[in-house]
Parts: sequence; structure tokens; C-alpha cells
Amino acid sequence: MRELIDLHTHTISSGHAYSTIKENIDSGSYRGLKYLGISDHAPNMPGGPHVFHFHNLRIVPKMVNGVITLIGSEVNIIDYDGRVDLSDEDLESLDYAIVSLHMPCIKPGTVEENTNAVIKAMDRPKVKIIGHLDDDRYPVDYEKVVLKAKEKNILLELNNSSLNPNGFRKGALENDTKMLKLCMKHNVKIIFGSDAHICYDVANFENCKKLVEDLNFPVELIVNYNEEDIKEIFF
Repeated sequence: MRELIDLHTHTISSGHAYSTIKENIDSGSYRGLKYLGISDHAPNMPGGPHVFHFHNLRIVPKMVNGVITLIGSEVNIIDYDGRVDLSDEDLESLDYAIVSLHMPCIKPGTVEENTNAVIKAMDRPKVKIIGHLDDDRYPVDYEKVVLKAKEKNILLELNNSSLNPNGFRKGALENDTKMLKLCMKHNVKIIFGSDAHICYDVANFENCKKLVEDLNFPVELIVNYNEEDIKEIFF
């Protein structure tokens, strides 16, 4: 079974990524993707682009090299009330937003504070994905997050980069396992994200696939394989 979509990719505009939009699209095409999202970091990330970057994403063609493109951003949660670093108006101009907790943008809080931040961020416009909620530094109440995601029809991301054994998000395997078991319990859908910071990692889901196979996670809950879900959520 082939993965159809990768919505968590970064370009040189993120400041610490090393490929262009074209290079990422070409890599996605080579690997058989049908849909590719551009999700550069929002402005509060050191090295991230100015808000004008997101305004001008409208010039990106809707299809390149056989790949349908979506314009988005990985926005940063900046406080425990779920505010993020793009305005509601700016978010409305995008096809989707990933909301994530990042150390340079918000200090880790208590379980209650972190959970509240994520849950309230889900109410922002165009938020379709919760990014890499698997970092030990940001403990959350996974059941509350999963239930809110179900209510809002928001996807929880299984992040391939987090699951890299040499990655910097400690506890990711254990935390993702907990999250996936709750998704199975509550019938909540997930999405694989490569979190590619170089074109060679676009559509690289090897770590994600291993974990879902180990847990016998149902394929019908993985949006990357289901074009009907993709169209319903993102179009």
C-alpha cells in the first residue's frame, strides 16, 4: 500500500532546512506521492520566515510534476491559552496548519498547562494537524487531546523524525505508543509526517510504519492511505 500524502515538509525558508520547494516536490513525485504540503515554520521560530512568506504562497502552482500541492505552515503555540504565531486572518489564507510545541517558542509547562495549550490551539482557523506531540519535555494528558481531536476532526501526527533513534525528542516511542493506543480506543485518525528538513526525507515514513505495524494499528485510521479522507479534510 502506497502513502499518498506528506504534509510536514520544510524548505530553506525555515532557516534550518536545506531544500527548495521544487526539490521537495520533485522528491515527493519520485517517491510516488500524490499530494505534498509546504509547511515552513511560522515567524516565531528562530530563522523562520516573515509573515509575507505565507501571504505569497498563493503563487505556488496547484500541481507540479504530477503532485498536487497544498500550502500550509507549522505554526508555533506561544502560550498556554493556545495562541499561535500567525493571525487568524493569515491562517485563513492557508490550506492547512500544523500546530506544534517548540522549545524556542514556549517553555514547557505542567501537564495541565501543556494540555490546555494544545486543546485551545485546535480552535484556531485551518488547524488540521497536531504536530509531534511526543516530546517528554511537554507532558500532556493524551486522552483529553485525543478526544478533542475527535471532536474537531483534527489529525494527530505520527512524526517520522521524532521516532528516529538518534532524534532529540526523548520519549517519543513511548509517548507515541500511548497516543496510538488511545486513537485505537476512540477511533481517532492519524497522519504520518516526515518532518523533512531536506528533500531526501520527503515521504520517508519508515519509522512510522514500523510502529503502526508493531501495534497492529488499523490502516483505516491512517489518512495517508485514504484519498477520501484526504479530500474531505483538506479540500
